[in-house]
Amino acid sequence: MFEMKHLIVVLLVVLLVFGAKKLRTIGADLGAAVRGFKQSVNEGESEAAARQIRTEGTDAEFSEARAREAAADKRDRPA
Repeated sequence: MFEMKHLIVVLLVVLLVFGAKKLRTIGADLGAAVRGFKQSVNEGESEAAARQIRTEGTDAEFSEARAREAAADKRDRPA
């Protein structure tokens, strides 16, 4: 159905319509866009990991007042 000849014809038509210089420019712009997207994704993942680590650290810590409240609640609860 779709052969290599079809692909070559399409590429030749694109080359004739846009020209070699314009195709290079389009390729460079597309490459820059992909690199920017990958960089943004990596930054987002590292920020999310850092945020998760900070959140886990604050959840595990209790102040002395919070510890006293928890002890008082245990004493006040009926058995």
